[in-house]
Amino acid sequence: MKKTERIGMVRRVVDDIERRKAEALAACEKSERAAQAKLDELEAYRAAYVRDFTRRAEAGMNGAGAREYQVFLSRLDEALRHQAQLLGQARLQRSAELESWRNAARRATAVGNLATHWQAEERLAAEKVEQKESDERSQQLWSRRTTAHGS
Repeated sequence: MKKTERIGMVRRVVDDIERRKAEALAACEKSERAAQAKLDELEAYRAAYVRDFTRRAEAGMNGAGAREYQVFLSRLDEALRHQAQLLGQARLQRSAELESWRNAARRATAVGNLATHWQAEERLAAEKVEQKESDERSQQLWSRRTTAHGS
C-alpha cells in the first residue's frame, strides 16, 4: 500500500472526527441559544409581572394579594437564577466543544497538508520514472538508427 493510500485512510478518519466535533459544537450552540432565549423570556415575564404588581398596588391591593405577588415573584427570581446557571453551563460546554473542534480542525488540516505533500512526492517520482523510461527509449532508438546507418 502506498503512503498516499495510507494517509488517505487516516485523512478520512480525521475528517470524520472533525465533522463530528463540528456537529457537537453546533448542538451546543443551539442549546446555548435556547437557554438564552428562555432566560430572556423569563426576564421579560418578570418585568411584566412587576409592572402589573406596581399598577395593582397603586390601585389598592389587600395584604394577602400583595403576599401572593411577592411569593410568586420570589419563585420567578429563583427560576431566573436557575436559568442563568443553565446558560452559564451551556456557555462553558460550548467553549469546550469549540476548543475540541479547533483541535480536530488543526489535525485535519495537518493531515491534509501531509497528504498533499506525499501526493506531490509520488507524482514527482512517477514523472522521474516516466522521464527515465522515455530517455531510455530515445537512447535505444538513436542507438538502433546509428547502428543501421553505420553498417
